[in-house]
Amino acid sequence: MSCYLTTGKHMGFYWSFLTVLSLLAITAPLSLSFGFGGAVAARSRIAPLAWFGKGYIAIVRGVPDIAFFLFFVIALDQGIEYLRHQVLCPDWPDAIRQGNDFLVCPEAKMPLGNAPQWLHETYGFFLAVFTFAIVFGAFAANVLFGAMRAVPKAQLETAEAYGMTRRQTFWRIIVPQMWVYALPGLGNLWMVLIKATPLLFLLGVEDVVYWARELGGTKTPRFTDYPHGDWRMWYFLVLLIFYLAFTRVSEIVLDRLMRRLTRGQATAAGEAQRKAAA
Repeated sequence: MSCYLTTGKHMGFYWSFLTVLSLLAITAPLSLSFGFGGAVAARSRIAPLAWFGKGYIAIVRGVPDIAFFLFFVIALDQGIEYLRHQVLCPDWPDAIRQGNDFLVCPEAKMPLGNAPQWLHETYGFFLAVFTFAIVFGAFAANVLFGAMRAVPKAQLETAEAYGMTRRQTFWRIIVPQMWVYALPGLGNLWMVLIKATPLLFLLGVEDVVYWARELGGTKTPRFTDYPHGDWRMWYFLVLLIFYLAFTRVSEIVLDRLMRRLTRGQATAAGEAQRKAAA
């Protein structure tokens, strides 16, 4: 059994947990950046910019995640190859669209057909990261937009009375305080992001779900030196424990962060801390 658990495929299974953690580590700040930009755009006084921000929030949130993932990854991949085709193969005689086929010159393929396997996997991973960031950025934008509007209006009026500009009020009054109101929503969004990582499997990335299904399926002596029955339940049990443990750690960190942010704030949580200290 020890030899079985240390085969090359099992090493791929163990490394896939790092793939999930890497996805979260890159996607979370990128989604927050998209969300902050979308929220700022949505509250802009410039009408086209406000329309863009509100449209981004409404459209992406209104499309089912799985449909957006499957469509956007294909569209993004074909868009990159189309641009490369126009630059690298301007004299290509054939049409790119031929019925249901999308055909570009070999030099425009991303990645190239003779590229090593790790490059194909890295390319697919970053396509997935960008897609996750677009989707969860829209949800983060909605949360941050509401948090910005939740900052007491009296404080904004006081800042204006002291002669602060609109920009100064935003960065010195709204942004420092909005996190108190945004953190519960962002915390829920983080939990949803954790649960959404198995969608990597649908995007062609060899993640934990792919390896659990691959290794847990029935194996006969014809295909492996260690035949076994259907062990998928045990592999998916490992995934269950992993996700439950990870979400529990996340809850502890978010709770401590909330206590730190609400300390001294004029909120219900801040008032509860003041009374407890007294």
